[in-house]
Amino acid sequence: MAPIQRPSLITEWPTFATLLGCYGGWMVLLFSPLWLSVPGLAVMIALQSSLQHEIIHGHPTRYPWLNAALVYASLNLAIPYGRFRDTHLAHHTDERLTDPYDDPESNYLDPAVWHALPTWLQRVHMFNATLAGRLLIGVLISQYYFMRSDVRDICAGRRDVLRDWLLHIPAAALVIWIVIAAGYPLWAYFLAAYGGLALLKIRTFAEHRAHEDVQARTAVIEDRGFFAFLFLNNNFHSVHHMYPHISWYALPGLYQAQKETFMQRNQGYLYKNYSHLFARYFLQCKEPVPHPLWPRSGGSPKS
Repeated sequence: MAPIQRPSLITEWPTFATLLGCYGGWMVLLFSPLWLSVPGLAVMIALQSSLQHEIIHGHPTRYPWLNAALVYASLNLAIPYGRFRDTHLAHHTDERLTDPYDDPESNYLDPAVWHALPTWLQRVHMFNATLAGRLLIGVLISQYYFMRSDVRDICAGRRDVLRDWLLHIPAAALVIWIVIAAGYPLWAYFLAAYGGLALLKIRTFAEHRAHEDVQARTAVIEDRGFFAFLFLNNNFHSVHHMYPHISWYALPGLYQAQKETFMQRNQGYLYKNYSHLFARYFLQCKEPVPHPLWPRSGGSPKS
């Protein structure tokens, strides 16, 4: 087991630099022409989400309240930081990975639910199982299920869920106020926010697969280019799940030092880069939508 790094102002300078670059770039883009600002803002919004993920795991300082303050106002407007934190930490219960009910980030459906869907809705979900579909409609589908689940939890008396949504309102209002004060069109910002969330779907598309062996459910994508930085090396996802408290900039080196171990652990669930992923799955389903290890009648998975 790799030692857990203790955050410090010196060792965490890449995270601080990325935070400054993200917010600085976001502000500059609000005063840029639309042809540049909409895609640019989408990138910055996706990058902030990656920074939120890093902060959820205890960086860049030793003080959780300070870390949270650095990213609490979600630039994407759609996902409260508190809900991202709680659902993502629940996702890190590896024994539940890909579970249609217990893994908040699973893209699988219970087969019983799947077979009860009308044909047209099955086709929508099948399109969403391609990378093209994930980019175009994945945000709408995941946001629908996410908000439906939270509404049910709030109605069931989950005060923590209600609290996080209520705290999200002034945080989102602050982002919108800055956008309006900069004279930036709100419709263009909403388009950029959708684009930022869509970019994140590239990362989550192949992170996990249904597999009887828990350790074989998490992928590695050996990319070191634009997307690797945008996702703060979370493409080395098997490494991250094994060592969730290791800083993002240390993940590639840790992977290279123990590559054989990680490949044995995840049984070769590997992609060379994101280009390979696009070429293979842009218009082709990566996996079936109904969880292949669950019985059609519903209930617990076979593993």
